[in-house]
Amino acid sequence: MAGHSKWNNIKRKKGVKDSARAKIFTKISREILVCIRENGSADPNVNGRLRDLIAKAKSNNIPNDNIDRLLKKALGGEKNDYESCVYEGYGPGGVAVLVSSLTDNRNRTAGEMRHYFDKCGGNLGTSGCVSFMFSEKGVIVIDCEETPVSDYDVFMEHIIEVGADDYSESDGFIEVYTESMSNVAQIGEELRKKGYTVISAQDEQIPANYTTLIDEEQIKKMNILLEMLEDNDDVQNVWHSWE
Repeated sequence: MAGHSKWNNIKRKKGVKDSARAKIFTKISREILVCIRENGSADPNVNGRLRDLIAKAKSNNIPNDNIDRLLKKALGGEKNDYESCVYEGYGPGGVAVLVSSLTDNRNRTAGEMRHYFDKCGGNLGTSGCVSFMFSEKGVIVIDCEETPVSDYDVFMEHIIEVGADDYSESDGFIEVYTESMSNVAQIGEELRKKGYTVISAQDEQIPANYTTLIDEEQIKKMNILLEMLEDNDDVQNVWHSWE
């Protein structure tokens, strides 16, 4: 399954899926607020990036009412000082970890990132220390337990029809890939219209190579590190090379 993203670690534990989904709105909300601030428009017909984010929100099952309230809040001039920061480092056993965040306090977030890595036997590195090991792709995740795929030939026809390139399957999930990040949210919407349960549609950083952990203590610490990162409200995405 070379090239899989493990969907930001969510499918490491099936029970995490619902709680992780509950956090998605907070994370996308920040992206939308920053997008409106930077582009100066809350009209998706004018602001193409906003249009993609709204499609991303819908592809992640966020209700239209929630999206409308968020847009009205942005139009009301709610203050937000979020800035984008990327943190890179190594987890236990040399696992490469890439973290993207939107934060209103760069020093606070950097301190928290450093604490997480140190506590789990890793180390926070400098810019560029691991990012060269990753490449960007659009990834749409389908829950096969909700909508099992019975005919993979038909499924392949469907993903080609909506503009995707390939897919892989593991642990009850299918990840659909596209090299074109500009339409990943739209592909998610199109697959949902075809009856698939899409639980995520976004850009991902895919590692070129993976690291296998055998030591039980390293596995435990790596899980703790990922959980702490995912639970941090400033963190938008976490990618890693753990197999």
